[in-house]
Amino acid sequence: MKRKVTFPHFGDYCIPLEFLVTRGLEMDYVTPPPMTKRTLELGAKYSPDYVCAPFKYNLGSYIEAIECGADMLVQTGGACRLGYYGELHEQILRDLGYRFDFVNLARADYSKPYTLLAEFKKVNPDFSVAKVAAALLSAVKMAECMDRVDDYVRRNIGFEVENGSFEAEKQRFLSDLRRCETKKDVTAAFQQCMDNMKAIPTEKPKKPIKVAIVGEYYTIMDPFSNHNIEREMAKMGMVIERWMNLSNSMFHYPEKEIARKIRGYSKYNMGATSMATIDVALTCAKKGYDGIIHVKSFGCTPEMDSIPVLQNISSDYKIPILYFSFDSQTGDTGIQTRLEAFYDMIVMRKRA
Repeated sequence: MKRKVTFPHFGDYCIPLEFLVTRGLEMDYVTPPPMTKRTLELGAKYSPDYVCAPFKYNLGSYIEAIECGADMLVQTGGACRLGYYGELHEQILRDLGYRFDFVNLARADYSKPYTLLAEFKKVNPDFSVAKVAAALLSAVKMAECMDRVDDYVRRNIGFEVENGSFEAEKQRFLSDLRRCETKKDVTAAFQQCMDNMKAIPTEKPKKPIKVAIVGEYYTIMDPFSNHNIEREMAKMGMVIERWMNLSNSMFHYPEKEIARKIRGYSKYNMGATSMATIDVALTCAKKGYDGIIHVKSFGCTPEMDSIPVLQNISSDYKIPILYFSFDSQTGDTGIQTRLEAFYDMIVMRKRA
């Protein structure tokens, strides 16, 4: 009997993860239910009070996946304290009486593929290296294509003539990805999606309002965790720029080049995504963007350290920055009010 493997829910990236597990490791995959208020409540109930929100989301997602039949949990690790959370998640879940196997990929060195293969053996000791390698390449291609589609949507969805056009096409693309069997299939699905999206009628002004989103790795990429802030901004008619995504952070992250570019503002790497946050903010400020929004989970130390640097960039380039810190108590109403005020302020500045 095959084990039923799951990862914590993380936006739409469950699609390439499912492909890797089912096609590469030849195991059954349990897709965690979409994030809801219940997910967060479950995670918060059994988590330390002051731990960051991603810890709570992951824990709640594990519980819901176990309820759906998962019996092998995988922790992918992270660039910050999230890489140390696997042991805590495992212990909390065992204390709650759940029975499962736990594989912690944070123990692997992603720069050394053979260490990752050692962890894969814990999922399926009899896996084929060739099949895993082929599936991994296809899964990486999926993530890259998904990110490029999201980039295009963020820059155009606020100007669509018919509401819902871009979202409908994106969902068709995700459905196509679930049916892909090879890397070639992924490329074909992506090209078809981009052709369809470029044909969607839009009414974009010559000089639209452009806002960049920067911040903490998990919160910035998971729509439920950031209260769908990008969607709310798009409704107001903005071009939204977000560099931080899975493919950029894992495969296109020129750390030495970034360190050189931001040296005038930060001489040291403050950890996790802080360097990228500063770099993107500085680049967009130089390009004349109208505003920057910084998002993080409550207690995220690297992003807290980057805030004074962002303040200096804001002062030097006269660009406004709006800060959001999310936790399990954050409500939608306050977020909406602050976004509307930020938008109104930008409009007044442009008119002036």
